[in-house]
Amino acid sequence: MKVVFKNGDIREGSFEEKEVKEAFWHTSAHVLAQAVKRLYPDTKCAIGPAIENGFYYDFDFAFSFSEEHLAEVEAEMRKIVKESLSLQVYEVSKEEALSYMEKENESYKLELIQNLPDGERISFYKQGDYAEFCAGPHISNTCQIKAFKLLSVAGAYWRGDEKNKMLTRIYGISFPKAAELEEYLKMLEEARLRDHRKLGKELGLFMLAEEGPGLPFLLPKGMVLKNLLIDYWRRIHQREGYLEIQTPMMLNRELWETSGHWEHYRETMYTTVVDEVEYAIKPMNCPGGMLVYKMTPHSYKEFPLRIGELGLVHRHEKSGTLHGLMRVRCFTQDDAHVFMMQEQVIDEIQRVAKLIDEVYKKFGFDYFVELSTRPEDSIGSDEEWELATKALENAMQSMNMPYRVNEGDGAFYGPKLDFHLRDSIGRTWQCGTIQLDFQLPQRFEAEYIGADGEKHRPIMIHRVVYGSLERFMGILIEHYAGKFPVWLSPVQIKILPVSDKYLDYAREIAESLKAQNIRIEIDDRDEKLGFKIREARLDKVPYMLILGEKEQVAGMVSVRQRDAEADKQDMG
Repeated sequence: MKVVFKNGDIREGSFEEKEVKEAFWHTSAHVLAQAVKRLYPDTKCAIGPAIENGFYYDFDFAFSFSEEHLAEVEAEMRKIVKESLSLQVYEVSKEEALSYMEKENESYKLELIQNLPDGERISFYKQGDYAEFCAGPHISNTCQIKAFKLLSVAGAYWRGDEKNKMLTRIYGISFPKAAELEEYLKMLEEARLRDHRKLGKELGLFMLAEEGPGLPFLLPKGMVLKNLLIDYWRRIHQREGYLEIQTPMMLNRELWETSGHWEHYRETMYTTVVDEVEYAIKPMNCPGGMLVYKMTPHSYKEFPLRIGELGLVHRHEKSGTLHGLMRVRCFTQDDAHVFMMQEQVIDEIQRVAKLIDEVYKKFGFDYFVELSTRPEDSIGSDEEWELATKALENAMQSMNMPYRVNEGDGAFYGPKLDFHLRDSIGRTWQCGTIQLDFQLPQRFEAEYIGADGEKHRPIMIHRVVYGSLERFMGILIEHYAGKFPVWLSPVQIKILPVSDKYLDYAREIAESLKAQNIRIEIDDRDEKLGFKIREARLDKVPYMLILGEKEQVAGMVSVRQRDAEADKQDMG
């Protein structure tokens, strides 16, 4: 498959390569726009990028566009693909680009071009009768798009600003082979059945309320699940020598200015005023952790010093991005900060990487690692960034752990390793991260006394394993389709007496199991046994104990697993 860049260069590549896949989906977005303009010439085009899974395009329709129109657009897209249109790239001046878009009455494109520097040469991609102002890259011919599907229609504010006009966003997916599309659509259907919002409600795990968008309520069974994750987290962190702390939920503006968050993260922070002083509710735990570190003098003998916190953080996510437990405004971050000397950096990175590996294997996740490098909006010297990036690279290479490079996506204070786990139906989720930071210790003037008796500046790792406990819960719900492993199930056993005559025996069994720290429920409703079994299976409880006359006389129970038949067990 050939990819065409805006400078005219052509590169051969495979669809599996990230750059090629993005070019393929970007071209598919152009085919979508071309089809829309052919069918509805008065429509104005906004933007149409490739995204993580597929593409979208934002349009300003002169009528109320709905999902009912998608079939017509798809049919026109098929015609364009069959026309086998080659993509031609050329450059024009800013004035020529503005003149063309003004003639086409494309007001959104005009706005984008007007914001570009004067004198800049602007690239266009043309396919047949459709030309688009675009930086590319694109695949060389529309005929390579063998299979595609328009998936949904949504609203989207122009430039993501709620003050701007609401546009119509059309989402789609495309592949070079029909079989790949079929496989993807099956995965989407499976994902729909596993939707954690649906299962979370059915299983009584959490709720969402209009009174608090993006602020989930955990119900009793959801709290059991969260606490089990926390208990496991604490066990392995105590084993690894972490000390646990808790820092305040809000701290004054001066602290966030010192940390750099006020300048680089302000738009996502909630603020308030207390005693005429501006405060911010914490979007992350790091600055509070720095204050804890500075509370007492430290010696090199304490290093590496590992400090963990299960901190509740709040971030002002836009309403359109909120999604169940996956994207929220309030969540528990399983944070930890490691203070160390330079010679300890690589060993400590590897130690954290091994811990993350252990946790993901515990839940049956495969994963891959991505090294994110310095972003444009960053602090610190080139030398510090080079040292930090090399340390992460060396740590991965010495562990023989493969990684990809994600240019320019690091934190503003340092490069990072992101751990993307794959769930049971092949989707990826970014959860764990290891961030190497030379900056915060400098900004907070953190120190330790070295072996030479002099003061030195520590180096710091920020790291999470779950990332967000609430989001991790959502991922687990979908990964297991609600059928949690026994150790993680909010209810491990449901006791089903055949009738009220066996309730006393049921309570006797329940007490015996509770004494062994097994989580149980008794279904004491006046319902038929078949109904109770169906309900227990819908609740996805791992085991059911059925109690009737035979079981009571023999001092036994009949055991049913979620997906298996009955078996008798001696409870004596």
